[in-house]
Amino acid sequence: MVDETSAGGLVVDVQNGQAFTAVIARRNRGGRLEWCLPKGHLEGRETPQEAAVREIAEETGITSRVLRHLATIDYWFAGDEHRVHKVVHHFLLEAMGGDLTTANDPDHEAEDVAWVALDDVARRLAYPNERRIVAAARKILVGDE
Repeated sequence: MVDETSAGGLVVDVQNGQAFTAVIARRNRGGRLEWCLPKGHLEGRETPQEAAVREIAEETGITSRVLRHLATIDYWFAGDEHRVHKVVHHFLLEAMGGDLTTANDPDHEAEDVAWVALDDVARRLAYPNERRIVAAARKILVGDE
């Protein structure tokens, strides 16, 4: 068994009164392209917040700052040689600048990136737990119940 810790989240930019969030497309283990929230492994002595800001910048090109913690999710999956227990810390972040690009992703996992309206992003995301994170962020940002 191996433990892995990652961080990322929902980076929001308000454009003309409408909230948008940056999402990335990456290949799953079966080779299918899936849209998801940007995230990645902590490096060195990084905090989850520092890793979230770095990973979002690498995978989307967007610089951001953490507003608050949204959720921590843990799950198990079978790796190539062992079972993996993964913990992912998700944050709500404010976009501060930058341009959408996957060019800075050192692992080249992100194949595409897009701004998607907060109202529409849950329908685009592949994973139910990430859709729940969007719902939590919407509740904070616009008071949805």
